[in-house]
Amino acid sequence: MSVLRVTEIFHSIQGESTHVGRPCVFVRLTGCPLRCTWCDTEYAFYGGSEWSIDTIVENVRAYDCRLVEVTGGEPLAQPECAALLARLCDDGFTVLLETSGAIETAPLDPRVSIILDVKCPGSGMTDRMHWPNIERLRPQDEAKFVIKDRADYEWAKATVAQRGIDCRCTVLFSPVFGALDPRQLAEWVLADRLPVRYQVQLHKLIWTPDMRGV
Repeated sequence: MSVLRVTEIFHSIQGESTHVGRPCVFVRLTGCPLRCTWCDTEYAFYGGSEWSIDTIVENVRAYDCRLVEVTGGEPLAQPECAALLARLCDDGFTVLLETSGAIETAPLDPRVSIILDVKCPGSGMTDRMHWPNIERLRPQDEAKFVIKDRADYEWAKATVAQRGIDCRCTVLFSPVFGALDPRQLAEWVLADRLPVRYQVQLHKLIWTPDMRGV
């Protein structure tokens, strides 16, 4: 029986991506091989409990919501994640995967929409990027840049242009919560006429920033 280690499953408002504002069920898997300086889910690095795919899907179904995001930690650090994603697709859910970009995405079910977190230098994890993942991005996918400062912004802008990411999929620029003034990032994006979608973490504005299960 396929088993995964799960930190939490919850129903909330999608706070990021092009699905922002939509009710969504989140399946947060446990574990991550990266240690981003600004990580806001360190509690998902360890612990959790083992669930079968059947049990996970049963819990997701109970919320009566057709949009599901599998996240972490780094969900792809658990090999059985691919089977979970395929099962959710088979059951008719719209399935999103939030991944760090450090692990190969090629084996995933093509019905899954990938939100690929491209690690800026301020994360301390740029050297962990698996760059071929960028070349596999499709129109249904999204590339997310979490930006800590002006240096991150310039790096992200150059990376989008050099790799033609905006021609592959939607590009998201987001400020690190509490580190970069959201207005400042918005003004940089406007001044440079960037072909990106600006976003903030909506769930941190609705609830307290450190609240779990939202």
